[in-house]
Amino acid sequence: MIIKTFELNKVNIKNFNLFLFYGDNDGFKDEIVENICKQKNLKKTLFFEKEVLSNIENFLNSISTKSFFENEKIIVIKNTTDKLKEIVHDIYELQNPDITVILISDLLDKKSKLRNFFEKTKNVMCIPFYPDEHKNLNIIANNFFKKKDIKISQQTINLIIDRANQSRQHLNNELQKIDNFALNKKEIKDVDIIKLTNLGKNYEISELVETCLAKNQNKLLKIMNENHFSNEDVILILRIFLIKTKRLLNLAVNSKPDKNFDEAIAKFKPPIFWKEKPYVKQQLINWSESKLKKLINDINEIELLSKKNSQISQSLLLNFIFENSETVNN
Repeated sequence: MIIKTFELNKVNIKNFNLFLFYGDNDGFKDEIVENICKQKNLKKTLFFEKEVLSNIENFLNSISTKSFFENEKIIVIKNTTDKLKEIVHDIYELQNPDITVILISDLLDKKSKLRNFFEKTKNVMCIPFYPDEHKNLNIIANNFFKKKDIKISQQTINLIIDRANQSRQHLNNELQKIDNFALNKKEIKDVDIIKLTNLGKNYEISELVETCLAKNQNKLLKIMNENHFSNEDVILILRIFLIKTKRLLNLAVNSKPDKNFDEAIAKFKPPIFWKEKPYVKQQLINWSESKLKKLINDINEIELLSKKNSQISQSLLLNFIFENSETVNN
């Protein structure tokens, strides 16, 4: 059963126990997961697909065994792919009303077995999440400042949205920073935003990512030599890598079957700035759809490893960057 995000307020979430969220908008997906937890008054338990696949029997037993879950729980499985199709069918057959399972996926094409199962099966919910347009992010930011009773110009709001790189997740992070900074302030100026959001560093990181994906090793080495990124920057860099790679995958899918990259770039929403277009076209030439899907999985794995091993996070990132900038990967 397919439900659009704008239809969610018309649906009683409590009537559903099996969900599939797929698409590019990670921030929006996280918001809806939290809303489901609030509506059901439950806490979530997080898994990744690899964890489930590594011990399928234990995972299914944990769902089917009533004594294991003394209270109702919500299970969230991230990075899901078609590899989970049979397990999802087993979960559906178990029909344990005490367990809610939410699958979080990136882009899934129309041939996806997982997507088809959710779209055609009753009593389960399939929700596609598309990238936010500038208009939606503008509404989120304006509502935030109205609620906080903070005076701010539209120009400054546009600055914040640009800093968030068209990501709802990043926008919420920036608004949280501003909330902490504002306290009793009633007005936020551009100079405050620049200091808070560190626009210069974000530009350097964005350029680093774009250059790596374009496989321009000479420029990449120059950027790496001229900038010192800390352990704290690693996760930010990986998140920008993920956003840019998902955008590329979306473009690669939309440019099939004739590989008309210029047309796909021109029609993409939110619009790609003219300065970025040559980079993006080169990236599309460098990366196939299958390579991009693998890269997204690799980014998620590196992020998980970096969080668990912060002392070696910079080394993990450097290896990842140089491995994926090699032209041999074409």
